[in-house]
Amino acid sequence: MDTIARPPNGFLSSLSTSDFELMRLHLRTVDLAVDSVLVEVDEVLKRAYMPHRGVISLVVKLARGEHVQVAMVGRDSIFGAFAGLGEAPSLNSAVMLVPGVASTIEVEAFRAAAGQSPTLRAALIRHGLAVYAQIQQTAGCNAAHTVESRLARCLLQTRDLSGSNKIVLTQEMMAQMIGARRNSVSLVAHTLQQANFIHYSRGHIEITNLDGLTKTSCECYATVKAQYAGLLHCQEILSA
Repeated sequence: MDTIARPPNGFLSSLSTSDFELMRLHLRTVDLAVDSVLVEVDEVLKRAYMPHRGVISLVVKLARGEHVQVAMVGRDSIFGAFAGLGEAPSLNSAVMLVPGVASTIEVEAFRAAAGQSPTLRAALIRHGLAVYAQIQQTAGCNAAHTVESRLARCLLQTRDLSGSNKIVLTQEMMAQMIGARRNSVSLVAHTLQQANFIHYSRGHIEITNLDGLTKTSCECYATVKAQYAGLLHCQEILSA
């Protein structure tokens, strides 16, 4: 029986006792401040991160200097899953969108653990695929859906991953999250507040009507949630 308390992270919680033991002695707990850069594009990731709370934003930079979020990782999963399977440069930057705490492990030790266990490797593949599925859905969402529905989706996802109805996000951050102009985000945030779905003041957001915000969101929110539940078998933590 597993008698060792595990950090509150969905990836670590999902591991068998033997797979967790392969990693346990190498895990370290770190505080992660907002805007902390975990890796830049084309860099080789040195550590994998498993948030207990807080949200990691995966970002791509466009030619004209814009930054657009393509996925988020929170308490349900792991950032750096594929790094445990082999060395490759990062295809995106990763920054802390919501500050928090995470378990972290050096990639070298992570690969050594994965090399000893096919079930650990399979878990890494599932978590990597879940993030990839989110990236695909985000691309389609940003191309096809309204700013209002996209912002609702991102606020709901941030709530799920952070575990709180209260979120600190500037208009610049929200614009980056949904690939929109800042003035468009300002207008939509005002509309959501007028509908009493959120309360927004100086970057502090509180979701006050979860059902209303969910109905405003596009289908991408439910789609990503279902994909994660299917791939990771972690519906309980996503709906907690």
